[in-house]
Amino acid sequence: MRAAIVRAPGEGFCIEDVQLAEPGRREIIVDVKASGLCHSDIAIAQEGRGFQMPILLGHEVAGTVSEIGAEVQSVSIGDRIVVSMVAGCNRCVQCSKGKPFRCEQVSSLERAANDPPRVTRDGEAVTQFMGVGGFAEKVLIHENFAVPIGNDIPFDVASLLGCGVLTGAGAAINTAGVRPGDTVAVIGCGGVGLNTIQGARIAGASRVIAVDLQPAKLELAREFGATDVVCSAEGDPVEAVHELIGGVDYSFEVVGLQPTAEQALRMLRVGGTALLIGVQRPDTKLDLDLFSDIIWPQRRVLGVSMGSSNPRVDIPMFAELYRQDRLELDALVSEHISLEEIDEAYRRVASGSVARAVITSF
Repeated sequence: MRAAIVRAPGEGFCIEDVQLAEPGRREIIVDVKASGLCHSDIAIAQEGRGFQMPILLGHEVAGTVSEIGAEVQSVSIGDRIVVSMVAGCNRCVQCSKGKPFRCEQVSSLERAANDPPRVTRDGEAVTQFMGVGGFAEKVLIHENFAVPIGNDIPFDVASLLGCGVLTGAGAAINTAGVRPGDTVAVIGCGGVGLNTIQGARIAGASRVIAVDLQPAKLELAREFGATDVVCSAEGDPVEAVHELIGGVDYSFEVVGLQPTAEQALRMLRVGGTALLIGVQRPDTKLDLDLFSDIIWPQRRVLGVSMGSSNPRVDIPMFAELYRQDRLELDALVSEHISLEEIDEAYRRVASGSVARAVITSF
């Protein structure tokens, strides 16, 4: 099958033929109909971040189940599904609490060391990013990664439910627990940031301040529910937020940089919480004054993983909100591309002209 492989960090995506193994007892093969371009994929493609190369990236996937293993029970051939990286074992303490994003035995969903790899290229193992590897015609995954969806949800928008929506809207609704009347700032208005904005809107936030360098992204943020915008290219965004409303209850950093993480903390009012969503470099450290930045103003810093989501509950919920026109997904899909266009599409995403590109031609 055709797939977009990264051979080494910084070399871009190469279209190659790879081979899938036969599905194991609890594995399924999905014909990919849509695969979204997420920022975390390009970060690994450019920098490696410690992942073994060659690697098959892509993790926002929607498609149709075409093959199943002998013991698969949760889906059937022909089912339309969304793939979610938050795939718990369903047995550990955290999963029993409904928190698969904290699964203690997620490695049990991987193949054993003495099993053949799921993806190979001429006999060489290809790393399957986060157990998915969705920049390809098909994916071979454990059944716990699959969440069935209705026939009325288009594949392109459905693919975004698996990561961008779960992470962004989930961070506001699940992790932060934004309540009616709360105030929010979101730093970074890409796909995840836009979903954080509309998650805060859905939760009832009274003010949602979008912060970004690019005016085009800020205009899009208004469409998703931002009540105010701050262009950080025009001055100190921390001062701007405090001038607007004296600080916020919750700030969300969705860029993945040390300076913006520090800004998120300093935008808070007394007792506020900064939630760090953006994928940071492994060696990133924050330069904070513990007394004046955290202890005296009684602030908190929380790391966010996949919006603290339970996909089997949250994906159907977000799908229903989309049906009710309360969750905007269509405007997130700025363009449909082919597998060969990944590199150029990522450049457009970086420029701010595209919120989310989705591969629909393989």
